Amino acid sequence: MHINLIAKREVKVGFRNPWSYSFMALFSLFSLGLLIIQSQSYMKGYTYTTGTMLNLILYLLPLMTMLLSSFSLTAEKEEGSWQLLSTYSMTTFSFLVGKYLGQALVLVAIVSFGYGLSGVAGMLLGKSFAFSTLLFLLAFSICLILLFLGIAMLIGAISKNRWQALTMGVSIWFFYILAWPTLLISVLSFVPYTWIKPLLQLATFLNPAEFVRIFSVARLGGGSIFGPEYYKWVYWADSPLGDLIFVALSLLWISATLFIAIRVWERR
Repeated sequence: MHINLIAKREVKVGFRNPWSYSFMALFSLFSLGLLIIQSQSYMKGYTYTTGTMLNLILYLLPLMTMLLSSFSLTAEKEEGSWQLLSTYSMTTFSFLVGKYLGQALVLVAIVSFGYGLSGVAGMLLGKSFAFSTLLFLLAFSICLILLFLGIAMLIGAISKNRWQALTMGVSIWFFYILAWPTLLISVLSFVPYTWIKPLLQLATFLNPAEFVRIFSVARLGGGSIFGPEYYKWVYWADSPLGDLIFVALSLLWISATLFIAIRVWERR
């Protein structure tokens, strides 16, 4: 019951937050940019255009999710709302899970509006996304939102104010999205060859952006772009159990980050 109430409250607060509309405007502009990229190439399966679009979404959505959601949690501390809510018979689990669900609804609404706008604009201009393409991009975006929302809850639990949340969010985004390939290659170059495969698989599971990207590219039939050796090592993405592994891994990530966030929040 408390989870439901907190989620409803979060949706109301989220849609009153001017930052939500700023991100909605940014994502709508961004999705129109994707439409222009898509209009220059017929998209079926994995192509250079598809890869560009997935990478652009990877650059924007994790950062947007972590900033918007971690700010929501730190605002509860700075404005004293949590001190008031904690006087009621409500558990930290209900509070943070409710915040997670409410934020997820707000963010999914933002990306759905952006893709919907680009779909309508494309229809008017005669260069619309294929419906299957829109669904694939929406599913890819929702996976990123749900996974990085768990990290955002953890950032919000650790941070005392918005500045700390901003610094931590940008640092994690830089590590996972920009620095990851360079760091991975650097570390793996120092380990024995027989260790590379298990370490690479473990590292892939530790980066939500990476395993969502690998799974999506494999599902589009473009796994060969990783190179035959790398693709052989991440074979799980294209295996018959790939869907099951991906869902289990995603649920594990979300559960683990929320569990740690709850423990951190209770200690503070």
